[in-house]
Amino acid sequence: MHLVHALHRYPPALGGAEKYAAELTAFHAARGDTVTVWASTAHDLEAMRHAGHAEHPAGFANGVHRFRCVHFPGRRYAFKALSMVGPPAWRARWLPCNPVMPAMLRAARNFDGPLDAVHAFAFPHSFPILAGLRLAQRRGVPFALTPFLHLGDPKNPRDRTLKQYTSPPLRWLLKQADRVFVQTPSEFAACVKLGVPEARLTLQGLGIDAADCTGGDRERARRSWGATADEIVVGHLANLSREKGSLDLVEAMRWSDVRTVLAGPAMPNFTRGFVPSPKVTVLGPLTEAAKGDFYAGIDLFALPSRSDSFGLVLLEAWANGKAVIAYRVGGPADLVRHGIDGLLVPPGDLQFLSKAVISLGLATEAREQMGRAGQARVAEEFVRDDRLAVVRDALLGMTAGEVCHAAG
Repeated sequence: MHLVHALHRYPPALGGAEKYAAELTAFHAARGDTVTVWASTAHDLEAMRHAGHAEHPAGFANGVHRFRCVHFPGRRYAFKALSMVGPPAWRARWLPCNPVMPAMLRAARNFDGPLDAVHAFAFPHSFPILAGLRLAQRRGVPFALTPFLHLGDPKNPRDRTLKQYTSPPLRWLLKQADRVFVQTPSEFAACVKLGVPEARLTLQGLGIDAADCTGGDRERARRSWGATADEIVVGHLANLSREKGSLDLVEAMRWSDVRTVLAGPAMPNFTRGFVPSPKVTVLGPLTEAAKGDFYAGIDLFALPSRSDSFGLVLLEAWANGKAVIAYRVGGPADLVRHGIDGLLVPPGDLQFLSKAVISLGLATEAREQMGRAGQARVAEEFVRDDRLAVVRDALLGMTAGEVCHAAG
């Protein structure tokens, strides 16, 4: 197959969707497919919207075509106004979170290389998804979409995350796709509710290669954090931000004896709200080699996130035999079996979160039993190549004409 993958950023930019797209690209290539990646030049998330942040050179190299983003004073307000009027396709161009790349739309009009299907990724970044749709429509090939739909708090109809990820332009894009790959039963049900026919949905689920994140040195990690051998350590790995619950975790543990170790790139709303504490260690982005030490060094893992469609880091923690704690929202609410391989807590309830971390940290036997249960699930249910094969098999069926709907 000849494929185009379209998304907002691509590694070495850090992020779950970015990493997934790179793994899927490599999986296709290893099986003889040719994949051209279309992405922005942004390395930092902020580089999609503001000048002066880390970027990659524009142009084509190593199978990746990077397109420069548009920046100008007042960009956010201009794009917000444009995104509120007109038909959905027009509004999808201008969502303020977007990397707006006119050259990518021009490429969609002009690309004439071999092409069997287009696969786009990652709401709410609708601009590259729209460009991918336009390319697929012009060339008459199937258009696949992996939205990573974030559902927020299902009990709160005014939840900001849910409203952002189900805005009219994004609902319209969902319904244009010939195939939508979703990660959890809740995401499947949400897409049906938003008007996507069940026949166009594939429940995929994500997976990992445990060798990529295991085998670390516990003593070396704890030594570098200044943690004693018997100190309880809770870990958190994400794009550090309010949305990922990084600040919730810090605040919840502020008056406890538990050491909190945060890893991942810091977003502006985390940096503005973070108050340093002797019991909090901020590591910054981790290399793949350092990830094993991180998981080996912690006692349990917390992801109090409001914005995860699945929670790949939960699988990594389980692969290392660690119990997990997550908010009962989004993908983690489907993934974590409460009381079996982790604990689920009400979103935003910091007192409940604090008690969950402390009680599980002290309950060594229960914690280790949960970690073993999660570890067994990773080995059986969440093998990366098995999950990626679901995508490739579906695309092969589409390009063979088994499933192909005309996008409109």
